[in-house]
Amino acid sequence: MPKLKTRKSIKKRVKITKTGKVLRHKPGARHYKVNKSGSRTRKLRGVDLVRGKVAQTYKILVAPSL
Repeated sequence: MPKLKTRKSIKKRVKITKTGKVLRHKPGARHYKVNKSGSRTRKLRGVDLVRGKVAQTYKILVAPSL
């Protein structure tokens, strides 16, 4: 079976921590900020944890050798 290639599109959007957690930025924080409330924009800051099957899939796609 051939080696799996890294999915570069996901690797640019997702970070895997040393402990194996998958982090991503929250969507919707880049433009049209005038229409969003202050509390909503504050909640969009920082990173979000990806859980479940999606996190497992991202780990395989980002680092197929693990």
